[in-house]
Amino acid sequence: MYKGQFVSVIVAAAGMSNRMGGKINKQFIFLKDKPILAHTIEKFESCKYVDEIIVVAREEEIGYCKKEIVKKYKFEKVSKIVRGGKERQDSVYNGILALDERCSIVLSHDGARPFVKVKNIEDAIEGAYEYGACIIGVPVKDTIKVVEDNKSINKTPERSLLWQAQTPQSFKKEILMEGYRKAIEDNFVGTDDSMLVERLGIDVKVIMGSYENIKITTPEDIIIAESILRDREETYRKYNIAFQVR
Repeated sequence: MYKGQFVSVIVAAAGMSNRMGGKINKQFIFLKDKPILAHTIEKFESCKYVDEIIVVAREEEIGYCKKEIVKKYKFEKVSKIVRGGKERQDSVYNGILALDERCSIVLSHDGARPFVKVKNIEDAIEGAYEYGACIIGVPVKDTIKVVEDNKSINKTPERSLLWQAQTPQSFKKEILMEGYRKAIEDNFVGTDDSMLVERLGIDVKVIMGSYENIKITTPEDIIIAESILRDREETYRKYNIAFQVR
C-alpha cells in the first residue's frame, strides 16, 4: 500500500508526570503485566507499516528505558532513545532530528496513550500519505464552554464542530519539519504538532479515532485504564479468541 514510504514513529515519553502525584514517571507504571510505555510501543511494533520507532525519554531515564522497556520486551523496531526537552514540542523536535534519513512519513504519539489501536495507526499513515497531514480524534460528547478569566461564560461553541484531538498525529516529513522550523523562528510553542502545521496554512485532516485511546495523566486515569484492559480481555475470552494488540 505504501511502497517506497519509510514510516517513522516518535513516541514522546519525557513528561514530568506532575499530575500523577507519584515519584515514578507515569510511563513506567504497570498496567497488569507491563509498563504503560511498553503497552504503547507494542502497538507500533506490531504495525507492519512502521519501519522505526524513536522513543524520547528524560535524560536520567534513558538507561532504564533501554533496559526495562526496549530490551526486556524485545522491541526490535526501536532504533533510538533520545533525550527529551523542556516542553513536549522540544522533545518531539529532538526525535525529528534523530529520524532515519530514509523517513518520508512521521507519526508522533504520546507514550501515555497505551490503548491506541493498530487500525488507528494504519489510518494515520494512510492519511499522511493521502493528505500530507492528519490527526486522530473523536467528536466531543459534552457541551463545551469558552470561559473568561473571571469564570464567566463567554460563549458556547456548536458541539457538532468540536473534536477532541488525540495521537498519533501523522505528517509527511517535510511538512512537519517546516512546521517546526517556523515555530522555532517565531519562538512559538503549541500544544500539539498539528498546531504547528496549521500555522503554515496547510489543511490538516481529522480521522476518526477511539474513545478508549485515553491519555493517562492522573491517578483516576489508571482506574479507567485497568477497566479498559479488563473489558478487552473479557471480550476476547467470551469469544474464545487470543488476546491481541489490535
